[in-house]
Amino acid sequence: MRLRNIPGAKDAIAGSTYVIQDPQENRGKWHEVFRNENPIHIEVGMGKGRFIMDMAARSPHINYVGIEMYDSVLLRALQKMEERENGTEAPHNLFFMRMDARELPLVFNPEEVDRIYLNFSDPWPKERHAKRRLTSRQFLERYDAILAKDGTVEFKTDNRELFDFSVEEVKEAGWKLLACTYDLHHDKELNRGNVMTEYEEKFSSVGNPIHKLIAAR
Repeated sequence: MRLRNIPGAKDAIAGSTYVIQDPQENRGKWHEVFRNENPIHIEVGMGKGRFIMDMAARSPHINYVGIEMYDSVLLRALQKMEERENGTEAPHNLFFMRMDARELPLVFNPEEVDRIYLNFSDPWPKERHAKRRLTSRQFLERYDAILAKDGTVEFKTDNRELFDFSVEEVKEAGWKLLACTYDLHHDKELNRGNVMTEYEEKFSSVGNPIHKLIAAR
């Protein structure tokens, strides 16, 4: 899908206090950014940001970082944060970054991140693009470089082919599959406390089952 270029998006992002402008400068120093020693959870490919904003509001004892590589999409997230700020609901334990997820090891030190969320990621359906999928073994290697020893990756999607691919990549990469369901909303255990994304709400409302896995090294 071709993303529409929104005039002024780059300037809005550059001037936002919610966006970390030079993330690589904070490698190994993220607790200084948040001014506390709380665990760090990141969402890779956060889209419009509803999920991570809701998570941050619900869990003030955790630091959150939302990562998005497209200006037009990140701009929408900033607008939503501003709306919440005007309503005094904006979380104060959340920052955004505009970056390519392939650069994660340049932005976070080893063991600096406690959890990684992947929600409704781009499926990159062509086989030659498999390594671009955020659950590919290539990306699992990048996550391995920044996750704490007991850190986890949580992945949700309604795309069965992508989910099957992801389950196999977890195994091929030598990771452990801690939990796996092909129908999250009917899984009493895994659905407990589930925070939905915009896509999750949209797809589940028309009857699409939501798949979820949790993986660790």
